[in-house]
Formats: sequence, structure tokens, C-alpha cells
Amino acid sequence: MKTIFSALLLAVFAVGIHAQNRFESAKKHAAENKELILLNFSGSDWCIPCIKLHKNIIETEDFKKLETENVIVYINVDFPRNKKNQLSPELKKENNSLANQYNSKGLFPYTLLLNSEGKVLKSWEGLPSENALAFSKEIREIKENQK
Repeated sequence: MKTIFSALLLAVFAVGIHAQNRFESAKKHAAENKELILLNFSGSDWCIPCIKLHKNIIETEDFKKLETENVIVYINVDFPRNKKNQLSPELKKENNSLANQYNSKGLFPYTLLLNSEGKVLKSWEGLPSENALAFSKEIREIKENQK
């Protein structure tokens, strides 16, 4: 019984730590791999420009290559409204913390490109005017200029 309780406690603790440290983990990973961090503040189930951004840019192959080619670490900082889409309390807390730090005006969508220390290199308010290829190219150029 003691072993089961310990295992359960460790599992709960590990999940909580992971959710609370998603951004810190991204910074560490970005530093180790010389990547940038892309934070995207969205309302995935109510913000029409956010939905378009995800469909037309973030879900495309051009954008996904940024992750697979170690250009960026992507974090979606989501604020859904529908009950069925609600996030875990830990993730809500982290998203609120990130919003307080990087999106105090509450803009949606709001996308930030950060270095591995969390310094803002570029921001996009609203839906970027570029298509996925141009958006990805701009991020690659910013990364190249960071070397």
C-alpha cells in the first residue's frame, strides 16, 4: 500500500512539475539546441483570427519544419472558453503567468519570438499578414541574425 501511494504521489508530482515548468523547459531546451521560442497567445475556440492563424500557419508543413529542424520551440498559450476545452488547473496557472509577463494587454492572437533567455525578439499583434512560408522564412532570418 505504501508503494502504491508513493508511486501515485510521484506521478501526480511529475505531472504538476511538467505543466508548471513548460516555459522553463522550453528555455532550457532552446538554449541547449540554439533554438528560439515562439509563444502564441490564442483563444482556440472563440477567437476567429486565432483559429485562422492555427489553420493557415501553425498547422502547415512549413511551420512544422521550424520545430523539426530545431529552429524554434513552440508553445501555445491558450485561453479556451468552452467548458469542454478547458485546460488543467496547472496549465491555466502557467498560461496566466505567461500572459502577465508577456501579454499584459490581453491581445489575441498575439505571437512572440523569444531568445532562449525569454527576451522578445519580434512580436505579431493579430493575425500575421504573411502566409506560412513567409512567416517561417522571417523566423529563420531572425534566428540567423542571432548567431
